[in-house]
Amino acid sequence: MAKAKTVYICRECGAEARQWLGKCPDCGVYGSLQEEIREKESSAGVSRTWHQKPSTHSKSAAPIPRTAIKFSEIDTGRQMRFGSGFGELDRVLGGGLVPGSLVLIGGDPGIGKSTLLLQVAYQLSADLPRILYVSAEESGQQIKLRGDRLRSADQNPEENLYILTETGLETILGELETLRPQVAVIDSIQTLYYSALGSAPGSVSQVRECTSALMQVAKRENITLFIVGHVTKEGAIAGPRVLEHLVDTVLYFEGDRYASHRLLRSVKNRFGATHEVGIFEMGEGGLEEVLNPSELFLGNRDEVTPGTATVVACEGTRPLLVELQALVSPTSYASPRRSTTGVDYSRLQQILAVLEKRVGIPLSKLDAYVASAGGLTVSEPAVDLGMAVSLVASFRDRLVSPQTVIIGEVGLGGQIRPVSHLETRLREAMKLGFTRAIVPKGQKLPDGLDLDIIPVGRILDAIVAALPAAQE
Repeated sequence: MAKAKTVYICRECGAEARQWLGKCPDCGVYGSLQEEIREKESSAGVSRTWHQKPSTHSKSAAPIPRTAIKFSEIDTGRQMRFGSGFGELDRVLGGGLVPGSLVLIGGDPGIGKSTLLLQVAYQLSADLPRILYVSAEESGQQIKLRGDRLRSADQNPEENLYILTETGLETILGELETLRPQVAVIDSIQTLYYSALGSAPGSVSQVRECTSALMQVAKRENITLFIVGHVTKEGAIAGPRVLEHLVDTVLYFEGDRYASHRLLRSVKNRFGATHEVGIFEMGEGGLEEVLNPSELFLGNRDEVTPGTATVVACEGTRPLLVELQALVSPTSYASPRRSTTGVDYSRLQQILAVLEKRVGIPLSKLDAYVASAGGLTVSEPAVDLGMAVSLVASFRDRLVSPQTVIIGEVGLGGQIRPVSHLETRLREAMKLGFTRAIVPKGQKLPDGLDLDIIPVGRILDAIVAALPAAQE
């Protein structure tokens, strides 16, 4: 009888250890080893592998490939994509769904992953004959009740949408091979169970083996597969890192569960650009696409307050106008406080140091708070100049014109560095009614823009141009 043994597997790199360690010996991550019970295979009857046997082929014989094909023989026909029913999702995927691809979607609990995929299944069932939704967390009645609330009156998915409530991997694979749906949803990968393994669902071995088996079936049967993944408290997808390597596309569903908007980001895409973003809004009827996201992250331009500035951030190839709000006030503590919402904390510290060293504004003994309107996370350097101007405007209690956008990266020497996609940013600002733009000096300016463009080379020049009253 086979004996059971205990091994410890790292959920980050998959390395094995015979005893528990506080730090993985391979990748160095602390607290990543998980205990698994594995049956010890008997060594009796183990035969030599084929590569250990001596070769019987003659060295003079011509080499013959077994299954490999020449690179020139590969079919280069264009892979046809098809729409998901959501333009924002198609944008993030690179233009639509690719047959035979695996798409991993991760996000916080309650953010709307299952809602989005159920709505996608409804949309696709109107055009495709077989859509399979595998739920390992909910019963069929729960899915039916939620679906009736989400779908519109003209949607009738009963004929083409199939529901399977199962956690066993063997049953799911058998259903995929016999039904052969065009699109399938697995909700979620951490709850599937492969009976040949002795470990619990959600362990490193279970997630790795289940994903590998699903990938083989999806590639062989040309099934577009959506896989829902849970996330850890750090925000990373739970399970081994190999999970993200196996799939073709990795999407993160972000947003505050208490806010209405949701952001779908692409961090890996074998069929399109990465770092694209799709924006949705949660309503009574489920998730709805936001066609003009810049209006969502712009404040009320009729009521201007000191310390606000408008910047143009680029998420992938999409320009977004965002209002930055800054507050500088005397501190009540021995050391001043710095707080950020939606912007990088280290960038704030750097800009505060540049303003004090290069401009002479004493901010080292003042509290500083910076936030982006709508809670959108903007981390690219092109928002540096807008953050600096908003901090100075709050310190001087001045107003930045609501018709002005500020674009530029701030260097440690106080210089304004060029940014990418300047023409795209300026055209988006002009489309939303802005008439003035402060941009880095030396960049090639596009023609045909109805904007008053002010190039600046130093941070002091940008402050003077944005706050004319500060010269008094």
